[in-house]
Amino acid sequence: MADNRDVVALILKDHRAMEDLFHRMRSVEADRAAALRQFSALLIAHGEAEEHEVYPALKRFKDIDSHEVEHGTEEHAEGNEALLALLEVKDVGSDEWDEKLEGLAHAISHHLDEEERTILNGARENVSDDRRAELGAAFLSAREKHLASDCGSTEQVRAVVKSARGRGH
Repeated sequence: MADNRDVVALILKDHRAMEDLFHRMRSVEADRAAALRQFSALLIAHGEAEEHEVYPALKRFKDIDSHEVEHGTEEHAEGNEALLALLEVKDVGSDEWDEKLEGLAHAISHHLDEEERTILNGARENVSDDRRAELGAAFLSAREKHLASDCGSTEQVRAVVKSARGRGH
């Protein structure tokens, strides 16, 4: 199947983009604020698209651990909280920025590793190519809709965090 339609490949592509953005946010030569804006939009759009389009569908497959899918949602909430903490730091050259960035990097790296080992490997092995392509199209559509709505702004991230807290995540 073409990687541009496979939901697993699309999610992995976003994960690698997030890792690249972490490198830029850590670099004193890079425009850290711009990298954070890109990262914030990507993380929120990606997580929301997974939670609304991909995770519910994957829970229906008997060989994919629905507990891991629920855990993925909890980890999204933790990552979004860490993102909000970084967005609220005013000085990208401060020790506070570095501290909050490392907290975010830890939360997201842990989630990416776990999701890739459990949920995505399960999807690759147990979900047909056609269904992965359908999920890929739904994921991309939802992701693009979120990206077009300025989903990475501090106000939007705050609203996503508040909503997750209301759901108990």
